[in-house]
Amino acid sequence: MMWLNRFRSGTAVLGETLAASVICLAMVGCGPSSTSSSSTNSDSTEDVAMGDLAVSELANIEGAVEIDGSSTVAPISEAAAEAFGKTFKNVKVTVAISGTGGGFERFTNGEIDISDASRPIKDSEFKVCKEKGVSFVELPIAYDGLSIVINKENEFVDQLTVEDLKKIFLKEGGVKTWKDVNPEWPDLEIKIYAPGTDSGTFDYFFGDVVAKDEETEHPRDDMSVSEDDNVLVTGVAGEKGAIGFFGASYYFANVGKIKAVKIVDPNTGEAVAPTPETIESGQYAPFSRPLFIYVKLDSMKRPEVKQFLEFYLKEAGKLAEMVDYVALPDSVYDVVKTHYEERITGTHYLTPELEKKSGPLTELYTTENVVDIE
Repeated sequence: MMWLNRFRSGTAVLGETLAASVICLAMVGCGPSSTSSSSTNSDSTEDVAMGDLAVSELANIEGAVEIDGSSTVAPISEAAAEAFGKTFKNVKVTVAISGTGGGFERFTNGEIDISDASRPIKDSEFKVCKEKGVSFVELPIAYDGLSIVINKENEFVDQLTVEDLKKIFLKEGGVKTWKDVNPEWPDLEIKIYAPGTDSGTFDYFFGDVVAKDEETEHPRDDMSVSEDDNVLVTGVAGEKGAIGFFGASYYFANVGKIKAVKIVDPNTGEAVAPTPETIESGQYAPFSRPLFIYVKLDSMKRPEVKQFLEFYLKEAGKLAEMVDYVALPDSVYDVVKTHYEERITGTHYLTPELEKKSGPLTELYTTENVVDIE
């Protein structure tokens, strides 16, 4: 896979950079040889800090960092874990995939330190955090575009509207063949591949765009679903009449197997394909979205978690692009780092009455716009 090759080569560079940073710190800023006598031993008179930790402490960091959640966010967290592990060899960072909903369930139960999420926390999940006293910091790390993909041999579909997607993906839509969607298209059976119901991608596709009205709009129950996006890619690639959806990085990594459909922006009427440029600009609408990690406040007190997060946030933009996502603007990363450093807990995506908020990340993710569990 394209992203995997870039991931392996990129993490090597990031790992070397991190190692060099630690060595430089040990030598007091990589200055002249006269300054290199500062020791990393515990009896040194003056330690050089990396974050809030001294070099002497860095050399002895050990422990484990547990991450679970979204399959969409996992490649970024895996890239961070591998690059971090090249220097901090005594810290084991584990990245599991149980879907955004599954990650939040483990997160609220105190089983993991970080929850990968391809959507903001829901009101029901927030309530559980409140009940169990789980304070967290919400940290966006990248942009993703949810890609609608079809088989490479499908030459009749170039673009789809949201109304077309409703016909295809909802029970109420009732279509069985592509001809049912558009009479000019062939009488070819539609086979649907979709992420599992615990996936944040599933929630975003149906809850935010295609099935906003839970009382009158319902996902079809004859879809082939999987939490493994590679299974979805294989399914769509294997059937001419197939259609599916998942994060854009999996499309970018499999352009030789499948193709993405242009989506008509309901506001502008323009048909736009998912690219890093259209996702970052918001032109690819309504399927551009931010990706998050949620970090338990108590876990941040542990040196291994703290150091991993400092590395993750410092390199988030590079890590995102390395695995075919879109980096956030520097101005947003600056706010993210402020939230982390000042331990600003809570979510930006619910009102005090726990109603869902929506809007551009740049408008919602501000220090003033936070609702905490207390």
